[in-house]
Amino acid sequence: MKDPNNPCIFCKIKSSEIIFQNEYATASFDTYPVSKFHSLIFPKRHIKNFFELDNDELLACNDLIKKVKNKIQLKDKSIKGYNLGTNIGKVSGQSIHHCHFHLIPRREGDVENPQGGVRSVIPGKQHYKRKK
Repeated sequence: MKDPNNPCIFCKIKSSEIIFQNEYATASFDTYPVSKFHSLIFPKRHIKNFFELDNDELLACNDLIKKVKNKIQLKDKSIKGYNLGTNIGKVSGQSIHHCHFHLIPRREGDVENPQGGVRSVIPGKQHYKRKK
């Protein structure tokens, strides 16, 4: 099995795989998408996670997140929502040790009950009842 960290797939990304880029960040489609147009946005500098981003990189990633969202929204009118997240550390599921954000388009009916969204990363915690 090929190790995506040696060499880092984000540091060695092919120009043909880039959707957008700016001075500090790059965006591409995920090669193992959760849904159609699942995208990844990452800083050009090789850092491990969100907490190592400097302000320029954070703003650059944010800019690309919005550009990618606008681009895919124009291509697919069935998109009604998004999940945006990052995994920080092995215990959270981070498998590529280069900071990156997942922008995951969501469509009506793509799961039976979407309540709780990102809470589903811990089984049994996604669905909850609000206290009165």
